[in-house]
Amino acid sequence: MARTSSGFDRSLAEWLEEEGFAAPASPGDIADTGRVREILIAAAREEQSVSYSEMLGALGHRFTRPKMRSLCKTLDRIDEDAAAAGEPELAVLVVRESDRLPGQGWWTGAAQRHGYTGEWTGAKAADFIRTVQQATFDYWSAKPA
Repeated sequence: MARTSSGFDRSLAEWLEEEGFAAPASPGDIADTGRVREILIAAAREEQSVSYSEMLGALGHRFTRPKMRSLCKTLDRIDEDAAAAGEPELAVLVVRESDRLPGQGWWTGAAQRHGYTGEWTGAKAADFIRTVQQATFDYWSAKPA
């Protein structure tokens, strides 16, 4: 996908629809780990991150902090299941729009499991996230769809 100032040449909703993941006619359950996981695996195969707002939009919701917190609980569950299955995490793909880095919850959990102890913003954090995301991209790109 060609990048633009906002990230890609088409919106996440357009890309999801093309991939067969059209947004529901009515808001979907934010706790639907299967649906959220499918969206994240599709994003990983395309080697792209997804903002919190984009993910909530794909589920038929507008961004609010309470909904974002609910989404984070779902992401935690998805990553727990992935770890148990020997898969790389997917929550690292869900990022803030402002700096394309995961939110605080990711840094206090998953980043520490990786042994990362630096700041949650800035060049060092961005380099670290690119490395972790690339491992996720590589894993899912190599698996048959």
